[in-house]
Amino acid sequence: MYCPNCGCEYREGFTECADCRVPLQETPPPPEPQPEYADFIPVMATYNIVDISIIKGTLESEDIPHFFEGETFNSVRPLVQPARLFVPKDRAEEAIEVLKGLNLKFFAFSGLEGSEKLDDSQ
Repeated sequence: MYCPNCGCEYREGFTECADCRVPLQETPPPPEPQPEYADFIPVMATYNIVDISIIKGTLESEDIPHFFEGETFNSVRPLVQPARLFVPKDRAEEAIEVLKGLNLKFFAFSGLEGSEKLDDSQ
């Protein structure tokens, strides 16, 4: 017998899950779907926590998955590495286009890794 909520297996004779308090069933619940793997690449970097907040809000409003590596850089002295923004490889161009409209250079260094930049003025 199995709990349909938590998936715990019970011996014969039990009829209710001790934790979830729901009736048991004879078959285990189906496995939870696994998240699809996405290949993330770095698209920009910044030393400014204000940049990070603006970028996160902007990308979230566009439903573009993202994460920052080294987001807590401001607690390290001296500042060695900037926080780097990663987005899925197949959404990188879209993210760059969205971020081009932000005036991040006012706050701190921001730009693509390597020789490319978000715009020519940076």
